[in-house]
Amino acid sequence: MLLETICIQNGAIQHLSYHQRRLNRSQEAFFEDFEPIDLGQAIHPPSTDGTIKCRVLYAQRLLDVHYEPYRPRKVETLRLVEADDIDYAYKYSMRDALESLLERRGNADDILIVKKGLVTDTSIANIAFLKNRRWYTPKTPLLAGTTRERLVRSGFLLPRNIAPEEIDDFEAFALLNAMIGFVPIKRGRIVR
Repeated sequence: MLLETICIQNGAIQHLSYHQRRLNRSQEAFFEDFEPIDLGQAIHPPSTDGTIKCRVLYAQRLLDVHYEPYRPRKVETLRLVEADDIDYAYKYSMRDALESLLERRGNADDILIVKKGLVTDTSIANIAFLKNRRWYTPKTPLLAGTTRERLVRSGFLLPRNIAPEEIDDFEAFALLNAMIGFVPIKRGRIVR
């Protein structure tokens, strides 16, 4: 099964067109015959204040839409973990490979996955690095997230290859995904 995780803020769906494009690409990549899903018709936001996490499960057709209050996870430390064989080009509901890597985080809050000598993503978010007042994001993420796509299109994020040895040259890092947006980690550190 495939998944879209969509942020609903005070009853308003955030950045729906980016999720719709990714859903369309995923259905077209996996299925010859499928029922197109219109996320705007499928999602009925709860009329509550605050941040709601909307999970849309789908395959050839819409399977489920679920809403829950969003509880952000605190992430300040990342452990570098190598995983040359991991494939997460599509947002799957089953995250066994990522969960297995996460078990190697030790006392860090999350992991930073290195694939074939290049930095990719954490287990829950894309990443960006600050250098000379510019934000850079890995050119080859595991998953091209919707927030990453939006910030690359706007010119705020610049994609480039980032090797693990370069990490110490950056001034800061930030996590980004549909639920948190773009969050610089002020006291963050990356451990080996």
